[in-house]
Amino acid sequence: MIFGEFASGDAEGLILAHAVRLASCRLTKGHRLGSGDVARLKDAGIGSVIACRMEEGDLGEDAAAERCASAIDGNNLRLSEAATGRVNFYATCNGLFVANKDVVDRFNRVDPAITLACLADHSDVREGDLVATVKIIPLAVAGASVEAARAILCEGLAFQLKYYQSHAVQLIATELPSLKPSVMDKTARVLEQRLAPSLSELVAEQRVEHRAEAVAAAIENALRRADARPSMIVVFGASAMCDAVDVIPESIRMAGGVVDQVGLPVDPGNLLVLGHVDGVPVIGAPGCARSPKENGFDWVLNRLLAGEVPTSRELTRLGVGGLLMEIPSRPLPRELAADIVPQPLRMAVVLLAAGKSSRMGEGGRHKLLAEFEGEPLVRRSARIALEAGAGEIIVVTGHRAGEIAASLEGLGVTYVHNPDYGSGMAGSLKGGFAAASAGGADGVLVLLADMPGISVSDLQALVAAFRTAGGRSIVRAVAAGKRGNPVILPRSTFEAVKRLEGDIGARPIIETAGLPIIDVEIGLAARLDVDTPEAVVAAGGVLKG
Repeated sequence: MIFGEFASGDAEGLILAHAVRLASCRLTKGHRLGSGDVARLKDAGIGSVIACRMEEGDLGEDAAAERCASAIDGNNLRLSEAATGRVNFYATCNGLFVANKDVVDRFNRVDPAITLACLADHSDVREGDLVATVKIIPLAVAGASVEAARAILCEGLAFQLKYYQSHAVQLIATELPSLKPSVMDKTARVLEQRLAPSLSELVAEQRVEHRAEAVAAAIENALRRADARPSMIVVFGASAMCDAVDVIPESIRMAGGVVDQVGLPVDPGNLLVLGHVDGVPVIGAPGCARSPKENGFDWVLNRLLAGEVPTSRELTRLGVGGLLMEIPSRPLPRELAADIVPQPLRMAVVLLAAGKSSRMGEGGRHKLLAEFEGEPLVRRSARIALEAGAGEIIVVTGHRAGEIAASLEGLGVTYVHNPDYGSGMAGSLKGGFAAASAGGADGVLVLLADMPGISVSDLQALVAAFRTAGGRSIVRAVAAGKRGNPVILPRSTFEAVKRLEGDIGARPIIETAGLPIIDVEIGLAARLDVDTPEAVVAAGGVLKG
């Protein structure tokens, strides 16, 4: 492929590298120029274009992507049509995504123009999830490179999706006076939730004394059941396992079974036990598995549900990546709670006031300068945050920044200017959070400046919920249970904010962070923003500026 600048008169058959806008149409990137296109370029006075000329043996980006993707086993996967040099793979069932790093690495080393990206090995996926993508970087690539890369995919399985198989699961829970029955009830419910994606069923539960003999008897009783013999047994101990001959591992041996692994290099989830009795896997669940948050128990359970039998060697290789996020009951790994001196949480408010107000109409008035009870909306938002005592107020400006700053005169706020405000919200969030992080904030309240219904008490309720949770949860305002704004993000999410791009807010972080989410009901104010002149007036505002 030859890439470069070509005279428009010689451009027929070339592939455009950059879009060209004409009075009558727009020629998109990747468009193959025909004779009519060349005539339109000449008429528009465009003397040259950036494009590529395919050479003998080259494949276009879509053809190359399809050629590579077709070599991958499509069981339990749906392939998209090739577009812009990309073929995506989507799960057609709930299952365990298994990747072969060696094959993927070898494929990606053939030619930097040919790439394959996929989820991490042994990822838990749901039907419809995107699991992998083949992407051709340039507009065309040498056919020989495509065939070399394809051959690697034919030699070995780059990835596969193992569907979750339905299991009949027996729960055995041990009892001690210190363990409340309500905790045991919750444990069963959480286990049922974990089993739901595989359509597995919790067929029975036995509660016995916290003694090896009692647990062994319960295992034997479960395996003797003719009506519903379980294909998996999960044991929750009332007290955590602390030795290879403790209650749960010893009970497996007493029942005639074999203990395959005691302990797991995954935290939380260290105290897991895995064994088998008469061919039936027995998992001694760690205490953290009473919570629905991801932990080492999920990693082992999902392998078993997908038909894998993890060996001790495989389990002991889980340490890299095995340090999962902190959980509220264990703020720092391996440190005693008594050693941690609680510190007051430091808060900051990021007030987003950089947008172009594009829905106010071409050349229209700025919504944030509209007055509510004689006060500009942006000033009202900043003042309410100050009166709520929510911490330092960081105002992110962009469009008409001087007028926004003038309307805030005397309030004692900090300004961060986003010069790229036209690209969307992500840049404003990153600028605001960078300032908050530099100031040592433990949590940031993200406040949209165009929400006239937000009150001092609303913000105080959100901050109080964040402080009560120790600064380790996401707090979100809701209206009748429907998500809204503002939100508070803890320090553990700040790095994710830095990676945001384009016109995107904090919602992806909220949904994927894996942190507890506390919803605070504040009524309709959580969903009331004013984006149009009509909305401003309907909310009681007067258009100004």
